[in-house]
Amino acid sequence: MYVGWYMKTKLLTITPETSVFKAREMMDNHRISHLPVTDGKAHLVGLVTDRDLRQVWASPATTLSVHELTYVLQKLTVANVMTRNVVTATPDMHIERAALIIHDKKFGALPVVKDDRLVGIITVTDLMQVVLTALGLSDNTKRLSLLAVDRIGLLAEVCNYMAQAGINISSVLFVPLVAHPDVWQVILRVNTEVYDKAVSILTEAGYKVITQYVEDLTAYLPR
Repeated sequence: MYVGWYMKTKLLTITPETSVFKAREMMDNHRISHLPVTDGKAHLVGLVTDRDLRQVWASPATTLSVHELTYVLQKLTVANVMTRNVVTATPDMHIERAALIIHDKKFGALPVVKDDRLVGIITVTDLMQVVLTALGLSDNTKRLSLLAVDRIGLLAEVCNYMAQAGINISSVLFVPLVAHPDVWQVILRVNTEVYDKAVSILTEAGYKVITQYVEDLTAYLPR
């Protein structure tokens, strides 16, 4: 999965000369939280976020009257509040790398640049949609999980049991178990109609299947 497959390409942009009042209006009208700032020729020169604009509205200028505040904000441009050294992604960047940058930097979005030109933006919401799609979440599927020591052939073994039973796996995910670095959760999502059958088959195969929240996982840990 690559950023270019999931980024938004229909972008609203502004220039450094745009007033912060206009930028706020654009964000409100289009329900967005980020506005890339370009030179008017698709070259990225900055980024303005709703946080940047909230800080302007919360400045000492708020002691002015509504009329005076509106006048000031119409004169103040985004060049005064935008982030200039913008961290960006590229279309060929792996989606997980973009997610890591957003997580570590506590960003809400990454502008996407190719050949020094702005071509898109990817947001936290976009990444959440990728996660939900990868998890195979839908109304006609249910999830089950089991705990296992990471080893060669584990996934093939589990999938083989499902294949022999004619059960299609909608999604599969491996997640390390907190406080147990050698133990992984194998999370499967299967169709609701064959869910009980899948649980039964894996249980008979010796796996301790978890179908609901368990506070103490001791009994489910692999020996």
